[in-house]
Order: sequence, then C-alpha cells, then structure tokens
Amino acid sequence: MLGELNAYARFVPDIDFFIRMHEIKEATASSRIEGTKTNLDEALMDAEDIMPERRDDWQEVQNYIQAMNHAVNRLEKLPVSKRLLNETHEILLSGVRGEEKQPGAIRESQNWIGGATLKDARFIPPAHQDLPDLLTDLEEFLHEDDLNMSLLVKAGIAHYQFETIHPYLDGNGRIGRLLIILYLIEQKLLDRPILYLSQFFDRYKQEYYEALDTVRAQNDLEQWLRFFLVGITETSRQAIHTLQSIQSLQETHRQEILKLGRRSENASALLERLYTDPIISVSEAAEELDVTPPTANSLVKELHKLGMLKEITGFSRNRIFIYEPYIRLFTDYVVEDNRNGREN
Repeated sequence: MLGELNAYARFVPDIDFFIRMHEIKEATASSRIEGTKTNLDEALMDAEDIMPERRDDWQEVQNYIQAMNHAVNRLEKLPVSKRLLNETHEILLSGVRGEEKQPGAIRESQNWIGGATLKDARFIPPAHQDLPDLLTDLEEFLHEDDLNMSLLVKAGIAHYQFETIHPYLDGNGRIGRLLIILYLIEQKLLDRPILYLSQFFDRYKQEYYEALDTVRAQNDLEQWLRFFLVGITETSRQAIHTLQSIQSLQETHRQEILKLGRRSENASALLERLYTDPIISVSEAAEELDVTPPTANSLVKELHKLGMLKEITGFSRNRIFIYEPYIRLFTDYVVEDNRNGREN
C-alpha cells in the first residue's frame, strides 16, 4: 500500500496542494494527541482571525508545520540524527507552552509518562545520564545497512525506541511521530511527505499506548509492530482514497463552474487558488482576481450558493469562507472492511 501511494502520488497533478493540506492535517492531529484543540479550518486561518483564547493552541500547530517543513528540507543535507531532531524540536517549542523546557536540547533531568509524580507514573524513561549513549545507539540502528530487516520494521522499532527513551522534557510524542516520516523519506520508501500516522494513532489512542507499554512490560515487540504495520497500511489506503477524491472533486467543480458563463473564468481562477489555500475573504478574493470588491462579493456568493464555499464566522461583515467540500476530504476517515468490501 505504501508503494502504491508513492507511485500514485508521482502522477497526480498539483500534488503540492495535497502535501500542504496533509501537513496541516498532520499538525492538528499530532498536536491533538497532546491536548491541543485546534481543528483543521482554524489551522488554515491567520493569527488575527483566531479567538484570543485559542491562539496558543493555534501557534503550537503552526510551530509543528514549520518544524516539519524544516526537517523534511534538511534531509537533503543531513541524515535522520540527533542533530536533525534537536533542530526540529527547537522550532516546535519556540514561543509556545513548553518553551521553558529546553527547546532543542536533550533533557538534563528525570521525566515520566502518566501520573502526577514519579511514584504513580505509568512509565519512567531512562535517566538523563544514559541519553547520549542511547541516542547514539538509535542513530546507529537506523543507519546500519547490514541488518536483515524490513525498513518498515526498522521504522516501527525506531519509533518505539525513541518514545521509550523520551529524550526531551516536552514534545517527545510529536517528534517521535515525525521521526517515522523522516525515516521513510530518507530511505526512499516515499518521495515526498505524503503519509502521516498521527490520525491513526489518535483514532486508536488507547491501543497505541497499550502496544507501546506491552513492549516495555512484557518484551513483546511483535504486538507493537503488528499495530504499527496496520497503521501504515490503513493510512496509505486512506491517503490514496483522499487523492482520488480530490481529483474527482476538481473535475466535478470545474464542470459546474463552466455553467457560470462569463463569470466562469474568474470562478475557475478562484477555485485554483482555493486548492492552495482553502480559506478566503471577499477582500482577498478581490485582490487575487484583481477585481472590485462588489464583483468579488458576487462571485463568492455564487460559489456559496453552489455549495463550494461555507461562511464560518457568522458575521455580517469581514466574513471568512472555507472551501468546505475540499477540507472535508481531509477530515473524513474511510476505513475499508476487507472482509465484506464495505467502507465505514
């Protein structure tokens, strides 16, 4: 399924639109696992359009997007390594809650997972004095070419090991999930960042934590790897489904726009812009199309009537619209039941 996704993505026009939306989706899903409550349409907004009480969550998601893009770009010159992860971690925690927890630096004190104190913790990671050796061992494992082991299995083991080491005071979960995609790209199992597992992990959060804990408590690595590989399969299938749905939506909406007559040229240009950034105001539409505000307002109303745009502020002025059918493709979750061919 991963190979099918990678091959499919090579031939999809405008794949960068898909990648950008998937990065935003990943940022919101990965941050939600840690308790951040920003949703996909909020993540697409500018800071001034976010309610003040939600801006901290919004900024954490934006940091994740910046950290992700930085890490993927750095792969051209730097392997997956402690140095790369530290750089990414520094961007992730800068200027947000957790910035006091040594952004970009390996922890120098004990941390724990679950519980209020060390005494009632669900899991206590290794002492900070052991981290340099443990992280060096992880790097060597990732780049050991002589191991007779599937690269996907290595990715699953590396994620488990990173989460168990828990090398930072904060942000370990997000960096550990990002480690998976970075390794798949580095090893050329993927050409581009088009597969992210956070939505799967969030959907099966209890099973995710239990599978990790089973390795630690019972030395049962197989159960975790089975769960991880199911996640790879299901997430790849979901990504292919989304790509196919985008192509279908593009064709359907282009045909509808052709019915608008003389306004179809501007409507087509606006639609193409919405695939890049699916949130827009009337003033932005006017600037994008180089038309007057009344003309832009009339066009936005027409697309709203066609069900392409949805107003999300509830205001009578300074309204914001989202390309709702497009965004919904990234929030709907399709799971195939292979036993009877049904989709849920």
